[in-house]
Amino acid sequence: MNNSDLAKILIRAVEEADSSDRLLDAVQELAAAGIEEAVPTLIAALGYNNPGAAVAAVDGLIAIGEVAVPPLLELIDDYNYGARAWALRALAGIGDVRALDTLLEAAKNDFSLSVRRAAARGLGTLRWHQVPPEKLESVQTQVLEALLVISQDPEWVVRYAAVTSLETLAVAVAVTSPDQASRITNQLQQMLDTDADLGVRTRVKFAQEKIQQQQHQEVFAPKIKLQDTEVTEVPYRGGGRR
Repeated sequence: MNNSDLAKILIRAVEEADSSDRLLDAVQELAAAGIEEAVPTLIAALGYNNPGAAVAAVDGLIAIGEVAVPPLLELIDDYNYGARAWALRALAGIGDVRALDTLLEAAKNDFSLSVRRAAARGLGTLRWHQVPPEKLESVQTQVLEALLVISQDPEWVVRYAAVTSLETLAVAVAVTSPDQASRITNQLQQMLDTDADLGVRTRVKFAQEKIQQQQHQEVFAPKIKLQDTEVTEVPYRGGGRR
């Protein structure tokens, strides 16, 4: 049986499921198959009001990867905010930069906190190697400006998601753009000092520690490498004298 035939059977099982449990099982099997033809059906499953099926569909879309991005962007449900949030979780898991505009718009302006949260998280999972080198700094600046706004969202879960993305962005720009990294550090410190939610402040502290660890590794890694080289050369020089 080829993939096309298997996809038809699994898709039919989803369409004919007559209970929540059967729907969940059918979506899980379809997602596990990892077949490109399953993408539209998996996207449809995001709006079935079945959280288990939605989770399975998101996992399946992420596993299928970049080929799922165009249909995800095209078929995002503007009327069902739950389905929209699940779709953005899938896009965040894939990390394709083609979703950037959608993530930015949703994170800043969507009325649903679950959608804003998913989009804010997605801004921290973008695969920067997909961006042309000459555009990288401007795109990262665009993301940073958005995250600085999102980190002031009235909902703590959205601010929490913004912190996770600020952390990953800080690591990404640490060497190439020290000015951006400094802005992120300042924003995190401001949030630590002023945010009303303990969970957000705790996540900020964790982000600061991770950023500091990364900076420490970058500073000391060359020295460690140099020291290792010197240690290996000492016996050789001594042997030469003998």
